Amino acid sequence: MSTKRPLWWFLAGGLLVALLLAGLVSNVASGSPDGLDYTARDGCTTDADGTITGGTCMAQQEQEHQTKDSPLADYGIKGIDNPYLSTGLSGVLGVLVTFAVGGGVFWLVRRRGPARTPAETGTGKG
Repeated sequence: MSTKRPLWWFLAGGLLVALLLAGLVSNVASGSPDGLDYTARDGCTTDADGTITGGTCMAQQEQEHQTKDSPLADYGIKGIDNPYLSTGLSGVLGVLVTFAVGGGVFWLVRRRGPARTPAETGTGKG
């Protein structure tokens, strides 16, 4: 029995689960600051909107990221007004790009394979 069929089903199933999680569950992810954000704001005072109003902390040095105007900035797709659709589609696109890049790397590594000795290829004297 070939091992390619179970591997194909395993990869397809994993991709399907990742796409469902990225497309649906990404919309219910917490909007609260994570541990790094919380630690970076330690020592500062903030208002109700989360804007730093005083104190001393690492977060006072933060700046806008260089890709803030890119089509996929801020976990969404620019031009799609529905935030749920925008977040879901950006998650799905991220999964597909990651799967394609990872698959391409594995394909290249598999094609190259380990170096074989003449004895293994049947061209050596024996």
